[in-house]
Amino acid sequence: MTDEIDKLARALKARTPAPDPAARSRAVSVALEHFDAHQETAARPRHTPDRPDGAGFWSGVRTMLAKHYGRAALAAGGSVAVLGLAVLMVGDDMGSPDLRQPSWATGPRPSEPLLEEAAGRDREDRGASVSEITPRGLVETRDIGPPPAPQSMLDAADQPLVAPDLNALDDARSSLGVDQLSQAARLQPEALAEVPVATAATETYAGADPNPVKSVIEAPVSTFSIDVDTASYAVVRRFLAMGSLPPEEAVRIEEMVNYFPYDYAPPEPGEAPFRPTVTVTPTPWNADTALVHIAIQGRMPAIEDRLPLNLVFLIDTSGSMQDADKLPLLKQSFRLLLNRLRPEDRVAIVTYAGAAGLALEPTSVEERETILAALDQMEAGGSTAGEAGLQQAYAVAEGMARDGDVTRVILATDGDFNVGLSDPEALKDYIANKRDGGTYLSVLGFGRGNLDDATMQALAQNGNGTAAYIDTASEARKVLSDQVAGALFPIADDVKVQVEFNPATIAEYRLIGYETRALAREDFNDDRVDAGEIGAGHSVTALYEVTPVGSPARRIDPLRYEEPTPVAGQADEFGWLKLRYKEPGAATSQLIELPILAERTPASADVRFAIAMAGFGQLLSGARYLGDWGWDEAIALAEDARGVDPFNYRGEAVQLMRLARELAR
Repeated sequence: MTDEIDKLARALKARTPAPDPAARSRAVSVALEHFDAHQETAARPRHTPDRPDGAGFWSGVRTMLAKHYGRAALAAGGSVAVLGLAVLMVGDDMGSPDLRQPSWATGPRPSEPLLEEAAGRDREDRGASVSEITPRGLVETRDIGPPPAPQSMLDAADQPLVAPDLNALDDARSSLGVDQLSQAARLQPEALAEVPVATAATETYAGADPNPVKSVIEAPVSTFSIDVDTASYAVVRRFLAMGSLPPEEAVRIEEMVNYFPYDYAPPEPGEAPFRPTVTVTPTPWNADTALVHIAIQGRMPAIEDRLPLNLVFLIDTSGSMQDADKLPLLKQSFRLLLNRLRPEDRVAIVTYAGAAGLALEPTSVEERETILAALDQMEAGGSTAGEAGLQQAYAVAEGMARDGDVTRVILATDGDFNVGLSDPEALKDYIANKRDGGTYLSVLGFGRGNLDDATMQALAQNGNGTAAYIDTASEARKVLSDQVAGALFPIADDVKVQVEFNPATIAEYRLIGYETRALAREDFNDDRVDAGEIGAGHSVTALYEVTPVGSPARRIDPLRYEEPTPVAGQADEFGWLKLRYKEPGAATSQLIELPILAERTPASADVRFAIAMAGFGQLLSGARYLGDWGWDEAIALAEDARGVDPFNYRGEAVQLMRLARELAR
């Protein structure tokens, strides 16, 4: 393995190799053949903007080349030849969007990959062969058949990339990707200088200053809305895999903790739709404080008990969505979602760019080919009429709604709303006015460079939905296939948490994360105040660090006239936990209460891993309260608490922590 890592490190630093004349000649030859195959005949008219054939970007390229440059221009150079070809790129499932086009891939990067279905059309046009681009930019035409299996990532550099088998990608994830990149960085950290660095210069994040330590005497009550979003973890992973630490405002600790599934105790039959459990355990970074771990586990109804779904895909097709990790990946993602829907479910598609339009009338999932055809025909171009798209999507959803169904709009975008309601507050008000009709809104973010995380959060938080960020085919499968029930089927709405701390036992506390979900104390009992939803099978985690009375870890000086008097029978309580929730569609909330006992109990692997992720998030966002506890301790805690990890989610997190340690040095 060491030899392979050495090769990877050298490759990361390598300069552009000398041009390969033979490869250039082959590319030109293939381009001419491809050009000839698509000349206009009576039986096959040339594709023009007013005569599209569904082939999208490549139709436009062929037309443009024929009209403006002619056959001779195709022979002018390899880069034009590459543009003229049907390019087949692999979807990234190795933990890094840039492993699709790593630093040692020196060929030209196409503006849009040719997905598997487009390759099929190309095979029909030209027989049993396919044009492909290798990671070094060499174009090859070969008979269809499996390429030789590469022995390592570096050996794969000479192999054509083919569309991945999404059911087998987790095996590759555990052996390549982030793991090997981090190992290479440990051996030769300067190699990361050649890795494309993610930039947040044109991205906006809905971050906030970390929650401060609060005195129980001055502020005994803490109130917040639950959060089951996962976008922040995926954004953090993208930055780390690209060789840079994420901006602090992109780190939302609760989303990093809640990214992972946990095996918390579920509710018993006849109980509320979710069950809260409290664990008090020592703090790994401060022996003089304790952690209060609040776990919420939602019920997973049987498949036959799930309500029918009405889904409106609201798809951003503006010009900013043309990159490979945006609209093309979005299409792949929705294919995965379709695989998990049932015949009684219905789908409609609304697209928006310069204007909004209905791309697919409400259609039964039984008509899968009709839905896929509508997805295939979408192309990116124009500005972003977000307001018009939202209005039309809600109108379609309202027309689809039936008693007993779940109706949801799923917005897929890079967040760039540059036409219409571009202010997050205006969007928030608009969505808030629509959610009472029973239509949920979830948001899926794609791509990088102009990601508007703040807008995505405003939409999802106020639409009784969730927000996720999809940067790989593997993440698409996690969000839209493996955990689709939690993403689509609500079991509790407007879930609020309130903790009252006992001043006789606790002097100070701080809530770790949930800064963007804070609520006023009076909001807890106000059923008009919106809060987060819990989906089927969802787990939610919240963590407080508490400082017992008399602890030397106390940060705030006691008040001169502070004389808390213990209440009889409550000396063994750290506090009192209350939760409010509504049944889906209900207007009145219900209350759950239980004590937070002072007794410390052994922490399960799930609890310890959640704590490790909270430490990970704090290290990325300033580590103000961690003292000397650092990366080595966080990695050891996470590694020890991996437990059962069938999809390697936790293993990937450990590798990301190791990579972050190297980048932070």
